[in-house]
Amino acid sequence: MTDAPLWITEAEVSALVSLPEAIDALERILALEARGEAENMPKTHLMVGDNDAMHALGASVAGAGICGFKTWVNVGGKSATVVVLFSLEDGACLAVIEATALGQMRTAAMTGVGTRRLAAEDAEVMAIVGSGKQALPQVAACAAVRPLKTLRVYSRTPESRDRFAEAVRAAFDFEVIAAESLQEAVRDASIVTLITNSTGAFISNDLLSPGTHVNAMGAIVPARVEFTNDVFPRCDVIAVDSLRGVQDLSAEFRSYFGDDESGWRHVRPVSSLIAENVRRPAGADLTLFKAMGMGISDLALAIEILERARGAGRGHAVPARVRTPPRLR
Repeated sequence: MTDAPLWITEAEVSALVSLPEAIDALERILALEARGEAENMPKTHLMVGDNDAMHALGASVAGAGICGFKTWVNVGGKSATVVVLFSLEDGACLAVIEATALGQMRTAAMTGVGTRRLAAEDAEVMAIVGSGKQALPQVAACAAVRPLKTLRVYSRTPESRDRFAEAVRAAFDFEVIAAESLQEAVRDASIVTLITNSTGAFISNDLLSPGTHVNAMGAIVPARVEFTNDVFPRCDVIAVDSLRGVQDLSAEFRSYFGDDESGWRHVRPVSSLIAENVRRPAGADLTLFKAMGMGISDLALAIEILERARGAGRGHAVPARVRTPPRLR
């Protein structure tokens, strides 16, 4: 018999799983995807404003006996995301999880997975472009998998840039530089992470030094774009969270690869890198990791959180469902 469903709060999510643990949990479920034991539901969205969108995505993780969905609407940068989990044994609802922190950890953990696989092992200098609510977890994810000594921060608004730099200094003990220009930020950086809502490309081939790994994490709907097409030809490895996701929703990838089936064969799901234990090639010029957000990554963290909540006696019981026929008159 399926356990009673739980409502798991944001505070409980943060207490139950740390970001480094989320990276490991994500890799475990991505390994299931590579074996055909997890599958994404195609992501769908509807623009409800010039730069506002409602979203739904989900996945089935047969290897864990669970499926589920994440849904939210982003309006003016604000949202109240939830994940709902169901049993693949009897269809019962298992949990409703408040998922803003989960989503931030998932996005950052995915960056951690890509960085662990593709950044140079001795990467010490990171640049981050963007200073919104996702930026600090992005830095933490890279710091969890690489020995960072210097972070350069750039965003268009000096006040936001300086405020974010201070937040990083309060959380980490490496050097943090608020760069005056984009060029200053990314020059000779081993890792460049983009986490913006930009609707115009700002990173181009000429700004990136040989040996750089790029995490492109911000442009998750077709209206947004962060880098130009001339970055692609320099990339020795191009990896994504979901091939279907970038084919459907990434303006950058759709513009460059279009209907070129042979070109798309060079774009690899990160799950295949994990399955084959692929690392950054020796002497690589650039590597690129692009994540759009996918159901499997949300489910990976949600499943881990549910297991830990049950084990620790956390979460709040949802009232038992009493099936009642609809009123017809």
